[in-house]
Amino acid sequence: MKKKNSGKELLQKLGTLMALAILVIIFCVMMPDKFPRISNIMNIFKQASINCLIASGMLCALITAGIDLSVGSNCVLCTCTIGVLVQNFGITSTPLLIIAGLAVSTFAGFINGTLLTRLDLPHPFVSTMGMKNVLWGVALVITGSKSIAFTNTGVDSLMWIGGGSLFQTDTFPGIPFSFILVLIVFCIFHVFLTRSALGRQIYCVGGNPEAARLSGIPSKNVLTFVYSLSGFMAGMAGVVSVGRLASANGNAGSTYDNDAIAACIVGGASFTGGKGTIWGTLIGALLMAVIRNGLNLMGASNDIQYIVIGAVIILAVTIDVFRNKAEAKARKMAAQ
Repeated sequence: MKKKNSGKELLQKLGTLMALAILVIIFCVMMPDKFPRISNIMNIFKQASINCLIASGMLCALITAGIDLSVGSNCVLCTCTIGVLVQNFGITSTPLLIIAGLAVSTFAGFINGTLLTRLDLPHPFVSTMGMKNVLWGVALVITGSKSIAFTNTGVDSLMWIGGGSLFQTDTFPGIPFSFILVLIVFCIFHVFLTRSALGRQIYCVGGNPEAARLSGIPSKNVLTFVYSLSGFMAGMAGVVSVGRLASANGNAGSTYDNDAIAACIVGGASFTGGKGTIWGTLIGALLMAVIRNGLNLMGASNDIQYIVIGAVIILAVTIDVFRNKAEAKARKMAAQ
């Protein structure tokens, strides 16, 4: 059974990878003088970095049959916290700013997990939706609803994390450090989810809650950890966005939640829990980045982009529903 499931996961990832390849070919044919450029490809990697980091935390929530709708506002809060520390308190120490931003986002994620597990709320949709508005409000309050610029503030090393590149030459734009960071983080996630006991418990809690209970798995503690981790990854995305956007704005990040969910679902995760891989999520995030980049190069307005991204999300959820029905039918036939 394990071998059969592994085969299905491989086919899922290959299908998503093929969709990504076809999309890239289409844009290359439509815009041969713009899209295939090395500088644009590197820009896609840079654009995908924030969504990749947020989606990695979202993936863990989805694996437990949950969801974290506060990741976008949590990411923004991290960036705004760093901005306030720089502007109002004159703090320019990169390690201190990163620690402060990550601590705020992780604590917000911990509150999400605590609300879900200790108050026995019916679904994480409730707690994370409420927290989404709370965090966004806090970000607007601490910044006074104004944008904070990071240029000429003495935090160049911090900005380099999201805006710098490695191996840059006169003819090669370099590989974005933010995407290299993503690959390192995803390797760690892969080992964690597939090789560690806690990673297996996360899959068990989402895939078979009753088996998890009978096995003595502390489901509440696992869920609290998962939402704290989701907050931490949103914070990492916030750190990257400092250099990516060069500013902190409480009104930013309106599409982060949807993009992260879409990346996970397109990559093979499911709202029913117990499914999903970090590499599938990477392919899904790259697919979303390619769509946005291609539409931007075509001069599509934000309205059109919202329509296309919304259609992709609906398609991904529809595929997930049919996939779950097919698997349920197969299990029913196997049991007869």
